[in-house]
Amino acid sequence: MTTIKIKVLAVFVSLVMSFSFGFSPAYAAGGGVKAPAQQWHFDGMTGQFDLAAMQRGLKVYREVCAACHGLKRVRYGNLEALGYSEAQIKNIAVDYTVTDGPNDEGEMFDRPARPSDSFVSPYPNDKAAKAVNDGALPTDLSLIIKARAYGPDYLYALLMGYEEGGHGHDVPEGKHWNKYFPGYVISMAPPLSDGIVGYEDGSPETAEQYAHDVVNFLTWAADPYLEERKRMGIAVLIFLAAFAAVMYGVKKRIWADVH
Repeated sequence: MTTIKIKVLAVFVSLVMSFSFGFSPAYAAGGGVKAPAQQWHFDGMTGQFDLAAMQRGLKVYREVCAACHGLKRVRYGNLEALGYSEAQIKNIAVDYTVTDGPNDEGEMFDRPARPSDSFVSPYPNDKAAKAVNDGALPTDLSLIIKARAYGPDYLYALLMGYEEGGHGHDVPEGKHWNKYFPGYVISMAPPLSDGIVGYEDGSPETAEQYAHDVVNFLTWAADPYLEERKRMGIAVLIFLAAFAAVMYGVKKRIWADVH
């Protein structure tokens, strides 16, 4: 195989790796201390989602994060991928209220959410969200993992990165110091502390475990087809390896009599 062919194959394989395994660069958020690398069950070519962690992460999101942050790109029905039955999903959705309509009289009305509905926002609109958050608009978490460089590591570090004081800097009243946040001063108060969410499976009820679990859940929310892409990528790499071997054999046969 010629040098040019090898280079072309290498470029093609790198593209396959990027699209299949999620190695494409994320959008960077400048400033702040670089987040330490964590070990995730979904890492690597054969990594998979941890269903138990994602279910616990959904619980953390619903009981803590959902008070301020929406998840508008995820539907309740999508929770089937986390191992929930149709009845369980309906029970989750019915806890929320959706404004629908107009009805036959031309009026809007409220109804319980259905599995086909997107996760209900904690605010009716962006202006209302800013009004109760000192002018800051809470980030929708649907794609937060993809919107930050090293998304899972960054989000975990951010949740655990709150520190007292400003390390010699003035921190405005109502703001907080987080060494992993760009600019270090963040409007969001520390959301996690030990014991605020109860786990039925006996997992540790600590801030570190809550952060780990909600990152697992939000990684799935941002990239629900991650496992499927990895399986496809591995299949493509196997095909490419076999194809390269066949073509090399063909090349040897064609040029066998050339000296």
